[in-house]
This record gives sequence, structure tokens and C-alpha cells, in this order.
Amino acid sequence: MNFLKTVVFAVMFASTHLAIAGSRIPPIPFEKYTLPNGLQVILHEDHSTPIVTVNVWYHVGAKNEQPGKTGFAHLFEHMMFQGSKHQNDFFGPLQQAGGRLNGSTTQDRTNYWETVPSNYLEMALWMESDRMGFLLPAMTQAKLDNQRAVVKNERRQSYDNRPYGLVYETVLAAMYPPQHPYSWPTIGSMVDLDKASREDVAAFFRRYYHPGNASLCIAGDFNNEEAKRLVAKYFGPIPAGPKVEKVKAMPYELLEEKRIQMTDRVGLPRLYMAWPTVPMFAANEADLAILADVLAGGKTSRLYRALVREKQIAQEVEVYQDSEELTGQLFIVVTARPSHTIAELKAAVLDELHRIRAQPPSGSEVSRAVSRIEAQRVRSLESASGFDGRADRLNMYNVFTGDPGHLDKDFQRYLTVTPAGVQRAAREYLGAGRVVLEVKPGSETKIASDPRVAAEQAREELARKAVKPLAAPAPTLVADHDRQTLPKPGPAARFVLPPFQQAKLSNGMKVVVVEKHGLPTVALNLVMRMGRSSDPATKPGLANLMTAVWDEGTSHRTGEQIADELASLGASLSILADWDSSAARLFSLKRHLPQALDVYADVLRHPTFPEAQLVRAKNIALGELAQVHDDANSLARLAVAAILYGTAHPYGQSPYGTPSVINAITKTDLMDFYRTRIRPEESTLIAVGDITLPELIPELEKALGGWKAVADMPSGAAMPAPPTPKPTHILLVDKPGAAQSVIAVTQVGVARNSPDYYSLIVMNSIFGGQFSSRLNMNLRESKGYTYGARTAFDWRIQQPGPFLATASVQTAVTAPALVEFFKEFQGITSSNPVGIEELEFSKAYLTRGYPADFETPSQIALHLETLVEYRLPDDFFNTYTPRVEAVTTSNVFNVAKKYLDLDHLAIIIVADRAKVEPSLRKLSMGKNIEFVRFDEDLRVVPAAGCRHAGVE
Repeated sequence: MNFLKTVVFAVMFASTHLAIAGSRIPPIPFEKYTLPNGLQVILHEDHSTPIVTVNVWYHVGAKNEQPGKTGFAHLFEHMMFQGSKHQNDFFGPLQQAGGRLNGSTTQDRTNYWETVPSNYLEMALWMESDRMGFLLPAMTQAKLDNQRAVVKNERRQSYDNRPYGLVYETVLAAMYPPQHPYSWPTIGSMVDLDKASREDVAAFFRRYYHPGNASLCIAGDFNNEEAKRLVAKYFGPIPAGPKVEKVKAMPYELLEEKRIQMTDRVGLPRLYMAWPTVPMFAANEADLAILADVLAGGKTSRLYRALVREKQIAQEVEVYQDSEELTGQLFIVVTARPSHTIAELKAAVLDELHRIRAQPPSGSEVSRAVSRIEAQRVRSLESASGFDGRADRLNMYNVFTGDPGHLDKDFQRYLTVTPAGVQRAAREYLGAGRVVLEVKPGSETKIASDPRVAAEQAREELARKAVKPLAAPAPTLVADHDRQTLPKPGPAARFVLPPFQQAKLSNGMKVVVVEKHGLPTVALNLVMRMGRSSDPATKPGLANLMTAVWDEGTSHRTGEQIADELASLGASLSILADWDSSAARLFSLKRHLPQALDVYADVLRHPTFPEAQLVRAKNIALGELAQVHDDANSLARLAVAAILYGTAHPYGQSPYGTPSVINAITKTDLMDFYRTRIRPEESTLIAVGDITLPELIPELEKALGGWKAVADMPSGAAMPAPPTPKPTHILLVDKPGAAQSVIAVTQVGVARNSPDYYSLIVMNSIFGGQFSSRLNMNLRESKGYTYGARTAFDWRIQQPGPFLATASVQTAVTAPALVEFFKEFQGITSSNPVGIEELEFSKAYLTRGYPADFETPSQIALHLETLVEYRLPDDFFNTYTPRVEAVTTSNVFNVAKKYLDLDHLAIIIVADRAKVEPSLRKLSMGKNIEFVRFDEDLRVVPAAGCRHAGVE
């Protein structure tokens, strides 16, 4: 039987460069066809990197659920990774192949993707088809219960234990009536999930997870005809499922303002305003998207300029048009600056909305918004894989429009938007019918007249009155003669690491260029040997503040002129300080590179650090300090730094600074820091993209060749070694009401130039560095304590950075989770040494997946940054794989034993002390607990009334 074709749509373009008259978005070459069972297949060949992505979209999301049975689509995002009839472990084989994989759920769809070396395409298709056709035989009650626990941990981590985490579902419950499928979040109701039977869940799967409701995209390095043969072999025999009726658009209108008052354990008030708008691809969607950009798309957007720059009453402002399949919403989110109120924010927002309703935006405002959207769309095409890559975008357009090649048509809508159209959209949609949610700091999370409660009660009543539960189609038997063994890989494709060319400008600046001509984009990353560890001991936070103000004005341009010019080009500039280095990263479309480079060079060479912008940046920094207290993970990281290094050490200081220091920093401090620390002759400019060295060097010489340091580098001693560690002990940071406990087991790690580096990265991968690691499989998959557990070495340049083992766990299992942490530490260092199978798995994961790390210009540029920062040899990328492959089980055991010191671990727990202390006290290690808190300067100090062994 020919499974390949009943309907064929072949749309083939000769090149990935501009090929359509008037188009500004490069088309994606593809072929589409449909199997007899209804599976739509899209093929997109790209042989630039020897990897291939298998991307599947199921046209099912939270909108397909019903009252009383919510959260099923998101639950299946998890269940689909739990194995199927012929393969019990979904992660293992793909990770051993070097694969990267993930999935996500929205209101409207569920997607899955895996990116593997191209010779593993057959295995990826076998795995994806097996869970489509054979998931239910393997879906045991134990697996269902385990993933319910994982989802609850995700809920605690992403909603309950996150500042402002309950806002989104509260707004949805207020905006839509209880029966509207957008009135509940994708994670669903925990009550519904708890009472869901295995048959309830199985019925949902049979209805929606089948070929007739799916779109499969294969993108990357493969042979078209061979891919068709494999798709026919593995997906063709799966029977078509029941017809899925399309859910009709459900626009909704609010006739008046719904106002909600909320308190949360946050440092700053925040205002949310939301209006019902239009679904995706509706007539006014492009106008609303441009409106959102005009309001808050950049530094010179209307709300940002008015609230953040001029009135300085807001910390940050965000506006976005969120179009979904049935309807849409426009959100305005504004965080107050310290000492300012929500009433001020709301009045200022309404003033700006009145202005744009009364007077349309200028043509240049609309043009800048279109340029930004164009650059974002083009940049998303750099990768074939992952979320929002080419495969994902082809599937998205196919599922929602029926045409995978809808990308250019979609963008053409934005080119026709006029200022008058934006004004009409503001008038029509941003009226008095809206949800306004005000979040104020408080001692507990509390929502007055909580709309979620009323909505949940209404849905329970709707569920009781339902005539019958969701009908379940009868199970269908599927032939499985081709599925008895996992397919073996074909011959490995040869991966040639991208060659880089080097040069030097007349001022001594080094230049590294990698040509990547697939798309008309260029990334320029300037790496500088200055970071947060360069801060003077008395001025922590100086480097962060300098980089924040760096692009706010030059001797030739104001900050607004800089922002306007870059926005009009669709270019973006970010300057960030890390611990030991900083980077100024420019992204530009190729055709705008000369103009973007002119702005970039001006910012780098001639900053003036304007006084007014410094004051504004200092106020924002003070607001960020207030917000750090809200976030348990941020507090854990600060505690790690302080405990391991002490506050006198550069690595032990708060990177955020302190209120007193921030207030005292002057323009002279910034200028002196810039003049002495920014050294062009010690910097390296990395260029990756649609550019050649002969093209670039003359332009760089003209723009940057005359840039020279104007002051001497201050002399100073080398960074001291970290202090001698204390015996293993627990530091408990009390966070009353915390929905989870953040556990960080830490010690000072290893120098990046250690000869044991390759053994260490293999050991870390096995211990906790990837999903199938020991720690994650124990705490998440076996125990269900957490949404995820990981370990990592934080490599630094001047001294060893921390080694961290972390997880956010259920409060009730804090002590048992800590016991499991130590079991894994003890296992890898003594009682359960790494075996040959684990070793080979980890080495395969690290080496086979290595080519995928060099797919896009941005990825390549970041790898080259690492090469520059750590002064690694030029052949590092070419020797990585053989050096990892040379690691032995003895090497792994030896480095674990040598560097993981169980007698000198610091255990930081950020949790509700009243709930966790009694169980921690029962542990043997619980006899040595220090109770600490953070003072106003984010310093770790003893908690009042508690014994304290001393924090430096």
C-alpha cells in the first residue's frame, strides 16, 4: 500500500535567500504531502549542519478540554515522555544519540521536537511514531501518578512560588466566563487532575493524539526520498483517529472594567491591564501588534519613555498582543518604582492611551515597529530546531492556516499597517471594558473576591450537569511488525567545525570571523576583559551600572537617538557584565550592517554616561534590589556566593550592589571605570553570519581602528583564593509562606584550565547535568519530589567558581529530598561508582550532540566568546570530541572522589522555616543548622534569636 500520497502540496524554492518580489522575509523551502491516515507531513532540507529535527504538532490544547476535566493536554505533554509499548524509556535512546528534545502546551496546541545527528533520523521517527500509535499500552497507573506529582511540582515552581505567579490565571478567570476554554490555564485544575482516572486520560488521548490531528515536520540534513520512505513505514500503519471538529472562534467582549486587588510577597507594586481583542490572523491582529510595539517596543516607545524615562515612576513596562486561535488579549504590565503607587501608574497609562486614541502614531513609529518585527522573524529562522525555529514555524502555519509557507503572507500584513489603522485599533479595543489587576506587597498572597474561586465553582456545577463524560472512541489495534527493535543509526555524517579567520586592527583589537551565509544576518560580539569581579571592593555593582548606562548617550547621539536608529534598522544592542568579562552584542540584518556598525562603534568609543540617565538607572537598580528579596532562587544564589567566598572576596559580593553604594556612585566613577578597564587592545570582536573577513575589516578599521585606551589600568593583586571551607552544615533562609523549598548543595568548584576538565564534564553529566542524570531521575522521575534537579560547574576565569546541585522541592519532602541529594553524592564518590554503560551514555550524549551547538550565528559567537574568555587553544572545538571519548570510568571516579568533598558542603535551603525545621532537625546533618536572613544590603546575617556559627 502506498502510504505516501493522497494529496500533495509541493512548494519548492531554489534558495533560502530572498526570492519573492517585494519580500523582506526569506522563504523556507519545503514540500508538504498527506498520508491516507490524515497525517500531514512537511519536509525541509538544510544540509548546513549534520543534524535533523523531528517536530510534531497535535492540534489539541487546553481549549479542547471541558469543565471538570482540565489540564489533560498539559498532562500529556508529560505522559508522552514516559515511554510507549516498544520503548519504555523515551529520553534515554535519544539522549544517547546526542539528541536534544522538549515539548510544550498552549491553549491551542501541543508540540514535541527532538534534534538528533542526521544518521539517527530513523530512530527519531520510530520513537515519535511509537508514542503516537502505542502510548496507551505503556501508560500505567504508576506512571500517571508520578507525572501528576511532577505537574504539581511544576505548578508550585511556576505559579505558587514565583513572584506575581498567580496573576495570569487570575486575569483569565476574570476576563472570560467559566465555560470559555480560555478561562483556565493550560496547567489546569489540580482537583481535576487528582480525580482523573486512567480511562479519562486514555479517552482524551484516543480522541486527539492520532495522525488525523497531527502535523509532522522533518527539517535539516536528510534525503527527501528516504525520509518519505521512513515516514510511510512508521507512521503510515497508524490508523486515522476520530474526526476532530474545529473549535469555533469565541470572541468575547467586556462591557465594563473588572478590578481585582491582590497582595503578594513581592517588593514592588505591579499593575496589569488586559483587554479582549482578536484571534490570530484576524483582520486587526497586525494593527494591534504594531500598537503594542508603539506603546512599549523599545526605549523610545510611548509608555517606556513616559513612565520609565520621563516621569520615572515605573521600573519596567511591557505590552503584548497575545492572539490565540479562538480570540486574543492585549496586556499592559507595569512595575512601580520604589515609593511610587499603582494609582500613579494607571493614570499615566490611561493618559498615553488617550493620546494614541486621539492622535495616530507617526509614520516613523510604525516603521520602527515593522523593522523590529522583521528582524525578530528573520532571526527566528536561523535555527531549524527548537521552539520557534523553522520546523516549529512551518508546523505552526500549517496547523493554523493549512499553509506551511504562510510566513511571507503573514509578514506582508505588517507592511500594510498605517498610523490610522493603529489608532483605530486603539479606539476599538482599548476601551473601558478591561480587567485591571493591582498587585501590592503584603505578608501573604491573597486575592480579594478571587475570580478563580467563582470560576472553579461554576465549572464544577457545569461538570455535574453534563449529560455524559467525554466519549471515548474504541481502542484501535495497530500492526507492530516493524517495531520489535530500535533502529540502528546509519553512517555518521562528518561534522566540520566552522573555520574561523583571525585578524587584528591597527589599535591591537583582535577580530575573529566565521562565515555563515544561510540568512542575511550578522552577529557582532565584542568580548572585554572586565566584569563584576573588577568592581572596587567599596563599590559592588559598579560594572552592572556602567553597562546599564553605556548606551544611554555619546558625544554624538543622545540615548533616544541611539535607540531610534537601531530600532529603525531592526538592529539590537545589549551590553552585559558577567563575573570576569563583559560583552557588547549587536545583531543586524546584513543590508543594515554599515549603519548599525556606525551606531555600535559610537556607543563603544564615546559614551558620556549622562547624569540624568545615571539617576534613572540607579533608581531601576534599587528597584531590582527590592525584587531580589521576592525570589527564592535569587536568594539561594546570593547565599551560595556569600558562604563560599565571603563578602570580602570579589566572587562573594552581591552583583546587584547595595542601596548605599548605588546611591553613592557618580558619573565620574563610571567614566573612570570605563577609561581604566575597557581596553580595546585586550578585547576581541567576534563576527558571525553573512559576512567575510575582507568585507568586514575595512569597515571595522574605519569604525573602531582609532579607538585607544586613554588611561592606564590600575595595578592590583591577583584575585585571592576562596577561604577554607567549613565542615558540612545547613544554612536555612526563612521565607514564610514559600510554596516550595529551594535546595542548593554547593562547594567551590574547579578551575576551568584544570587537566581534569573533560573528566569533570562527563562526571557532571552523569551526576546531574542532563535529564537522564542520576539526581534528576531520582528526585523527579522516581520520587516525584521536584520538577527538575540539576548539577553544574559555574566556570570562572580568575578563580574556581561554585559547583552546585539544586532543586525546588515540595515543602513537605524537604528533608527526604536532602537525604536523596546525599545518597547521590555518596554514590558517585564511593558506594555506586559510574559503570561503563553510564559512561558511554554520557560521552555519547556530549559528543554526538555537539554539532547542534553550532547551528546558528548566535550559538557560534557564544562558543567563540568562551574560547576568548578562557584563552583556550584555537583547536579546542576540533579536539573536544576525542578528549571526551578518551575519558574512562576510573577518570570519572577519581575526579568525583577528588573534587566532591562531602565533609565540606554548604547546604542552602530557602524555605518556610516553620514547616521544614522539625524534619530537618531529625537528620544527622540537621544538628548543625544555621538560621540566616538577608539584610537590606543583601548580606547574609544571622537570623534574630538563632545560634550562628559565623558568616564572613
